[in-house]
Amino acid sequence: MAELTYRDALRSALIEEMDHDRRVVLIGEDIGVYQGTFRVTADLLKRYGPGRVIDTPISELGFVGAAIGMAMLGLRPVVEVMTWNFSLLAMDQIVNNAAKLRYFSGGQVNVPMVIRGPNGAGVQLSAQHSQSLEATYAHFPGLYVVAPATPAEAKGLLRTAIRSDDPVIFLENAALYGMKGEVPDSDFALPFGKAAVARSGRDVTVVAYSRMVFAALTAAEQLAAEGIEAEVINLRCLRPLDTATIVESVSRTHRAVVVQEQWKPFGAAAEIAMRIYEDAFDQLDAPVERVTGADVPMPYARTLEVRAVPHEADIVAAVKKTLGKD
Repeated sequence: MAELTYRDALRSALIEEMDHDRRVVLIGEDIGVYQGTFRVTADLLKRYGPGRVIDTPISELGFVGAAIGMAMLGLRPVVEVMTWNFSLLAMDQIVNNAAKLRYFSGGQVNVPMVIRGPNGAGVQLSAQHSQSLEATYAHFPGLYVVAPATPAEAKGLLRTAIRSDDPVIFLENAALYGMKGEVPDSDFALPFGKAAVARSGRDVTVVAYSRMVFAALTAAEQLAAEGIEAEVINLRCLRPLDTATIVESVSRTHRAVVVQEQWKPFGAAAEIAMRIYEDAFDQLDAPVERVTGADVPMPYARTLEVRAVPHEADIVAAVKKTLGKD
């Protein structure tokens, strides 16, 4: 296996899929000449030309709408939003068109497109650029919602996303772009809706996704030093959600903690916790705990930003609470 950064794993998937299928085109702000804000599209304009790597004006509503039209006509556009916060300007196109056109057409029209870019906080970009929008998009039927944690997942899931005949919301995290990890050299793809057991354990199930997986793994190591073995589930996808893997784990550990970077109210953790209550209530020995971000707009000051997102200490405390050791 090669060791790649998260950024280069994404870029590798784009190159391989663009080489494999000429219908794959890239579209977004500053992805060509500027080579992408986070360098995921570095040198791709030179490699494929302006017909396949398309720099756009600053208009998310316009270029997401254009990409939907491309997809309806047989191309496979990959749209980069400079940050998922800017996708709010294209919400009508995403949730009222991309997500619904197959349904509206009785299955006659597919929308094979990917919208990708950084989601969440952690790089000091302040309140308008640091929101976690996974629960917003996972609310709408017709969209896949993907949140890879590792470089291998980033590549394997992006390949699946590009080959999908339905629109995919592909949520990266800016704090992960420089992280390195082993990535298979082969033409591999990861299925949607299949979580991974990132760490086995017997005492409690910790469910996380995106960069919160690493906070959960660090917390699990700290807990292990105290004799508490936590099982960590890496969701990878929020829609579809792999409820079966979560329930199977909780049925063995009898306790659960769900971790998200989002604000607590109406978040993904609430939905996951409810799935556990619906399908594994009789297996629980304690209420499901949620670990979430602070319910405030994200501060710019680094010291405050650090305090506004979940950390391993918060996960450790939640685990101990489920065990009655708080």
